Amino acid sequence: MYEQSYHYLLMSNHLTFQKKLLASLKETNLSAGQPKVLEHLFYHDGSSQKEIALGCHIEPASLTSLLNRMEQQGMIERKMLHGNRRSLYVFLTSFGKELASYIVAAFETQEKKIFSDIPVEEREQFLKTFQKIYQNISKEV
Repeated sequence: MYEQSYHYLLMSNHLTFQKKLLASLKETNLSAGQPKVLEHLFYHDGSSQKEIALGCHIEPASLTSLLNRMEQQGMIERKMLHGNRRSLYVFLTSFGKELASYIVAAFETQEKKIFSDIPVEEREQFLKTFQKIYQNISKEV
């Protein structure tokens, strides 16, 4: 009966979503962590690395290597703001903005497919409940 449990269904949904999303983005040659960073920057361009790590749930060390690759590939650039040498802020390049727009559209397409046979009221209630679950699981113990 574990196939009906929250953790199993969450894992199954997440892995299936990731596979389908990455398959739809195959021609972009993006690595697994890059779509969510690009999506984050699409909505929060000019974020600090700390903000990106928190927003994408990525460890700072992993994010640093991911951002290094993205910078080498011309997707992002890091800039100092207001003369603060301690903090670098991450901005999308024009190429990065194109990719990010494409990724946001791919996420929207996947979400439309996911909820295609589910009435709007059920979808809204599910998302409210899912948000509450996230708040509960995020609480410090």
